[in-house]
Amino acid sequence: MRSPTELRAGAEVASAGLPALILSAERLAASLTVGTHGKRRAGTGEDFWQYRPATQGDTARSIDWRRSARSDGQFVRDREAEVAQSAAIWVSSAAGMTYAGGAERPSKRDRADLLALSLAMALLNGGERVGLAGQPPRSGRIQADRIAESLFARAVLAEDDDSPPPDALRQGNRLILLADFLGDPEPILGVLEKAGGMGVQGVMLQVLDPDEEGFPYDGAVLFRSAGGSLSHDTRDAAGLRGEYLSRLAERRELLSRAALKAGWHFGMHDTASTPAQALLWLWSVLEG
Repeated sequence: MRSPTELRAGAEVASAGLPALILSAERLAASLTVGTHGKRRAGTGEDFWQYRPATQGDTARSIDWRRSARSDGQFVRDREAEVAQSAAIWVSSAAGMTYAGGAERPSKRDRADLLALSLAMALLNGGERVGLAGQPPRSGRIQADRIAESLFARAVLAEDDDSPPPDALRQGNRLILLADFLGDPEPILGVLEKAGGMGVQGVMLQVLDPDEEGFPYDGAVLFRSAGGSLSHDTRDAAGLRGEYLSRLAERRELLSRAALKAGWHFGMHDTASTPAQALLWLWSVLEG
């Protein structure tokens, strides 16, 4: 397990790769300031909202003289108010997230932690309030340190299954879920159903090891869940490949449909791929 400093250093490397993946450094710098959204009322934002007749108290500087010249009255160009968005990030602590199929690969937990912190940094740089699920979202550079320390300090659960805390869903927050989603799907389906009813938007990213993607096993193999609650001993692992891949596809279809119904996005990432690819996808669906 890496220290908070090592985790943050890795996250900064992934975040630094984001500009090259999003057209250009200039486009990225502009896109990283999108941590505000319209509130549909007059305010101090940059986007035009509406023209309204000038009233007592409006200064001459606030009058839109070009629009006013087309009529007998004077009009003010209102801008739309903006408020900072908030995002909550949940990373599964289930025992199975510690799995890595090879010494050269990161565990699913390490990759999910890296992606969570990298995304948090990008959102914080855009002016958003960010926090781990169950913790208050905050803004500012120091919040990245808090998130890194919390990710590092959280314990690995003994159980194979895990789900977001009950207060993860909050009005006005977006929720990002990172897990392998290989356990009992009912808790996650419940979160999606509740989110849809509350109008809470979110993203799910399934993080798997390549061995879990391709099932490259042959001969006699004892399969055992990381938590120890499930096991299966077989003499012909290759004969199980087709059924395993079919069930994995069914699980993904189930989660994808539930996410779509809730107005969410569902994506997939394996630890042999670069983290920048997953980070770009997360950023694009959150900001698109």
